[in-house]
Amino acid sequence: MKVIVPFADVVGEWQPVRAKALEGIDRVFSHGRFVGGPEIAELEQKLAGITGARFAVACASGTTALQMAMMALGIGPGDEVIVPDFTFIAPAESALLLGAEPVLVDVLRPSGLLDPDELETAISSRTKAIVAVSLFGLPANFEAINSIASRHGIPVIEDAAQSLGAGLEDRRSGNLAGLGCTSFFPTKVLGGAGDGGAVFTNDEALAGALREIRDHGQGGKYHHLRLGMNGRMSSIAAAALLARLDRFSRALDRRRSIGALYDRLLEPLRETGRLDYVRSPDMAGSARSQYAVVLEDREALARGLREAGIETAVHYPAPLHDQPVLQHCRRSGRLETASMLAKRILCLPIHPGLTDEQVNLTVERLGVLVQA
Repeated sequence: MKVIVPFADVVGEWQPVRAKALEGIDRVFSHGRFVGGPEIAELEQKLAGITGARFAVACASGTTALQMAMMALGIGPGDEVIVPDFTFIAPAESALLLGAEPVLVDVLRPSGLLDPDELETAISSRTKAIVAVSLFGLPANFEAINSIASRHGIPVIEDAAQSLGAGLEDRRSGNLAGLGCTSFFPTKVLGGAGDGGAVFTNDEALAGALREIRDHGQGGKYHHLRLGMNGRMSSIAAAALLARLDRFSRALDRRRSIGALYDRLLEPLRETGRLDYVRSPDMAGSARSQYAVVLEDREALARGLREAGIETAVHYPAPLHDQPVLQHCRRSGRLETASMLAKRILCLPIHPGLTDEQVNLTVERLGVLVQA
C-alpha cells in the first residue's frame, strides 16, 4: 500500500537547512577539531538560551545525558531511582548501569505522565533521585513533583528527550528541575544527523561535574578527578544541529498548529467515548513531539489506517515492568494505568511537513474505523 500520510519525514525536515548543515560540516573538516571543536560551545550557548538554564552540556545521546546526570548526583549501588513505568527504557537502564535500582511508578491517564500521588508513596530511605519524563512533548507536573522531592530532600531529573522547546508558564522544558536531559535522535523535535544529547542545570558545581564526566572524568588533560565516560558529542553532530536551530521555532509552531487541529477534529469522537487524548491548558506549550490517542482495539485500527496509506506507531507497546530485563525491579503499586496505556495507545502522524489535508484525511479515516 502506498504511503499517503507518513508518520515522520526526517529527509524532508533536513531539506531547508541541508546546505547550511553541509557548510558547517565542511568547516569542521577545515579546522580539524572533530572532537571539542568550537561548534560544541556555540551549540551549548544556544541550547541554554532555549531552555533558560544557566548551563548546557552537550553529549553523545539522550541516554548518555541521563547517565551523566545520575553520575553527577553520585548515584550508585544500593540507591533507588524512581522512574515512570510508561516510558522508554533509558532512565531505568541508566540507573541499572550505575548499580542502582529503578523503582517503577504508575502514570496518569491519558497523558502517561508521572502520577505525583503514586510518586509520594514510592519514596523510601534509599531514594536518591526522581526521573520525571515530559512525555510526547508535554511537561510533567513539576510543581507537584518538585514540591514532593523538596520535602524529602531528593533531586529531580527531567527527561526532556521529547519536549525541548515546551514550557510551563514562564519556564521551559529542560529547566523544570535541578537537572534536565534531552535527546537529538533524528526523529526528535530538534533532530540531529545521528545521535546526540544534552544536560541542563543552573548549578555551577553540577555543570562542572558533568563536563568532567563526559570526558573520562578529566579536570585537565590526563588528570582524572572522578569516574567518567566517553560521552562527548562530535563537532560534526554539533554543526548539523546548529543548522537545524535556524528553523526550530518555526517547526515547533507547525507542530502545535497540527496538534490543535487534531484536537478540534477529534473532539466529536472523544465525546462519544470511543477514544481519548490529552486535554489540558498546558497543551498550548507542548512541543507536540507525538500525537497519542487512547482507544480500544488498537491493532485493528492501526491496520485499517495502514491499509489506507496512513502510518502510525505505538509508543510504547509494553510498560517497563513487563520488560524481561526489569523483572527484578521494585514496583510501587499495581501499575494499572501504565499497563492499560501500553495496550491502547496509538500515535498518529505529526511532523512539520504534514499538511492540514493529511491531518483531515487521518481523522476522517480513523473516525470511520472507530465507529464501524
